[in-house]
Amino acid sequence: MKTTHTFPDDWVARKNVLFITTKNLNYIRNAQEIACLRRSAGQLQVIGCEKGGTISRLLRVWLRLLFLPVRSYDVVFIGFAPQLILPFWGWKFRKQTVVADFFISFYETLVFDRQIFRTKSLAAALAHRLDTTVCQRADRVFADTCADADYFIRKFGLTAEKTKVFYLEADMSVFYPRKSLPARLGPTEKFVVLYFGSILPLQGVDVILQCVRLMRQDTSIVFNLIGPVPQKERRLCADLPNVHFTDWLPQNDLAERIAQADLCLAGHFNARIQKACRTIPGKAYIYHAMGKPMILGDNPANHELFDENGKTVYYVRMGDAGSLAEKIRQIALHAVQ
Repeated sequence: MKTTHTFPDDWVARKNVLFITTKNLNYIRNAQEIACLRRSAGQLQVIGCEKGGTISRLLRVWLRLLFLPVRSYDVVFIGFAPQLILPFWGWKFRKQTVVADFFISFYETLVFDRQIFRTKSLAAALAHRLDTTVCQRADRVFADTCADADYFIRKFGLTAEKTKVFYLEADMSVFYPRKSLPARLGPTEKFVVLYFGSILPLQGVDVILQCVRLMRQDTSIVFNLIGPVPQKERRLCADLPNVHFTDWLPQNDLAERIAQADLCLAGHFNARIQKACRTIPGKAYIYHAMGKPMILGDNPANHELFDENGKTVYYVRMGDAGSLAEKIRQIALHAVQ
């Protein structure tokens, strides 16, 4: 893994910082930033929620902001989804330095990734406006990759001078190299390929399932897919002996399952959604932290941090189930030699 961009401590050093997020506080990006702020800031107050749905968390955060005096704060750091805070509460932070983590674009996510709104719709225009407002009003902005930062600069009027790339990190208190009962105990045992995720379109789970079907005759290889794979897709795989589905796992159980795998799939594998080429999947950081071999989609964002080495990092062409299947076969064959 290449040297990463570190947290800019000078932005908050010895300052009184207010951290705001509408995402649950234990979300990987929030946990990462709060830990950095606790280390660097002079004082830190956090406004956010541990539990609850999106709407309930948003309402509780807004209610706290309504009655919160902010004069004593030097920096307002808005974590995940600043689009839900800065356009509506920016008037309250006019005397503070505002730092926004532009981790995702609402416009791109809702229009191109999840395809909820049409490009020319009023909702799409609103999402674009929220993105633009954050990029232009914030004094400092985080992006998760260089590729994303370049896109935000072109699309939403963000300036390079106030932008900092800050890569995601795995929670090392949970995801670390661990000795575990191996899933493959000998030459006759199965070679286990693991994937976990929230099954968003850009992740390319459809490509993985196509790969599973192509490898149905590879009796020595089995796939362990963890996440809310739709029942329709599961039914299409019902007759396949080489795949097992698990709805979801607590983090410690997930880490144990990853430790037992022989190979992990990181992605992204969707070749149609441009965002998939500009973001590094969060699971790649987790696999790397645990020292597991992984297959990545060949795109500019992944190459920012990971070089193919033939041992722990492999690349395949995005959107190509056949290439993925062939790469898995090669790795599995090498593993038993």
